[in-house]
Amino acid sequence: MNTLMNRAGETGAADDSGVGNTSLVQDAVLAFDIGGTDMKAGIVLGGLGGEGGLGGEVGLGGEVEVRDLQRHPTPLDGERSGASVCARIVELTGQYRSAHPELKISAVGVTVPGIVDEENGIGVFSANLGWKNFPFTATLTQALGLPVGFGHDVGMAGEAEFRLGAAVGKTDVLVMVIGTGIAGAVVCDGKRIAGGGYAGEIGHAMVPSPDGGMAIMESLGSAGAVARRYTAATGTPVAGARDVLALAAEGDLAAKTVWADAIDALAFSVAQCVSILGTETVVLGGGLSMAGAALFEPLAARVDELLTFHRRPHYVHAALGENAGLIGSALKARSLHAASAEEGTA
Repeated sequence: MNTLMNRAGETGAADDSGVGNTSLVQDAVLAFDIGGTDMKAGIVLGGLGGEGGLGGEVGLGGEVEVRDLQRHPTPLDGERSGASVCARIVELTGQYRSAHPELKISAVGVTVPGIVDEENGIGVFSANLGWKNFPFTATLTQALGLPVGFGHDVGMAGEAEFRLGAAVGKTDVLVMVIGTGIAGAVVCDGKRIAGGGYAGEIGHAMVPSPDGGMAIMESLGSAGAVARRYTAATGTPVAGARDVLALAAEGDLAAKTVWADAIDALAFSVAQCVSILGTETVVLGGGLSMAGAALFEPLAARVDELLTFHRRPHYVHAALGENAGLIGSALKARSLHAASAEEGTA
């Protein structure tokens, strides 16, 4: 079974993991996961082998080790944020090379939020980060002289769960990350659907609203929505969805209603995926997934009510945690490097 070994804590500076190992490790990948506030970086080792693979190019499998995981502020600069992010990636790459002379960084992986053209390496649009049609792959490839794997943050997290995590061996998968908002990745017949960068925006799918109209799903089913709606209904501020869930367990009527509305919204979208795409496995991640049985059991029951002859999906907890996007981008970069090496020896 594929496994993940994460040997590093989150720091703002390099640690000494692996220092003193004098053997040169080929094909180490430096991966970056760009967020609206922070950008994570880490060296990813392993994960190449087997048959079939990311995008069908190269097989992925075996153990993956994340080394020297770091977190830094994302350099925001309005419409120039794309260039600023790339400059910071180049700077950090130099620092990682200096800090880890025992490793050879042979590829770089980058994930970003928003609408992403993975095939052409372009960040099409990010409302939070400010760029439009920024050429990430071309910019970084020219600056670093290395293969660059580029993708959507949740899409790459979904790839990682599919290749190495909770959905290994499955062919029809919905990975749903439920946090402040909701995003997803969809795998059909063993291949993730990109949709030109627009697939997976499940949080903005329309669902029936408790008032009888329609609403976007994350306005009801996200952790942020659960807290906001409870506060709006009662006038009592709560720290987050966990507080609402605890109140519901104690019998608070407003909390129970808000939680039921969240389950209904999530279940509607899951049932649509099962009906339209044949989804057989639902991987739940993000902060709200930590609710465990309080989420999984009523969600499965409600989806069951919404389906007829369809096969019922299996529900599993995401296995790779908040570093799934980082790992997914590294796997994509590794596959590009391996494919390039094979072409060079052909």
